[in-house]
Amino acid sequence: MPAEFFLDTNIFVYTYDRREPEKRAKARGLVEHALGSGEGVVSSQVVQEFLNVALRKFERPFSDEQALRYLREVMDPLCSVFPSISLYERALSLHRRWRFSFHDSLIVAAALESDCKVLYSEDLQDGQEIESLTVVNPF
Repeated sequence: MPAEFFLDTNIFVYTYDRREPEKRAKARGLVEHALGSGEGVVSSQVVQEFLNVALRKFERPFSDEQALRYLREVMDPLCSVFPSISLYERALSLHRRWRFSFHDSLIVAAALESDCKVLYSEDLQDGQEIESLTVVNPF
């Protein structure tokens, strides 16, 4: 089944944010839908960014065991885009064309490489169309 949507790092971070209950509920719904339907994907960049935040910046940081369990149960089934020269080239092209940060350009490039129709993120402009991709801020 082809990927329909790409989840940015902030979606995963909000699944653990007790200060933002509405965002937490929406984020959890998106992650559950991605896992249950097989329609959602992430890149290795999202995995790295999430684990960094979870291990260092959460109110109650993950233990190594919690991080490993989350990696295996949530991130591994969703992670389908890995670094390649072509991914970096596309990100550089997007960076030049759209003036996104390089990290955001990598996220967009990964979503495009997965042929996703939607990128869920609050870091980019809601409704923005980038090639065949539409940015949606779910919050």
